[in-house]
Amino acid sequence: MEVKEFSESLRNSQPGPELSTHLQALWYDAKGDWEKSHELIQDLSDPGSARIHAYLHRKEGDEGNAFYWYRRAGVQPFNGSLQEEWDSILREFLG
Repeated sequence: MEVKEFSESLRNSQPGPELSTHLQALWYDAKGDWEKSHELIQDLSDPGSARIHAYLHRKEGDEGNAFYWYRRAGVQPFNGSLQEEWDSILREFLG
């Protein structure tokens, strides 16, 4: 899937079944459903999930919790805008 295709899927009421849990979490966040995005990602233990979890807590304004999840992901805290971070994560998961 390409970025354009993912962006077009945001017109739908539900994410496509072909989307991984990571991409579904980003999809719900882009649709304004932080809670659903967090619900999908919060109990997963892989670095990618931790990366998304960090972003979500940064977006929420909980910097301390975000820093914890950045460490769990093994990455430095993101210094750009939330949109730049979301775009970066999306590209990472789309490959």
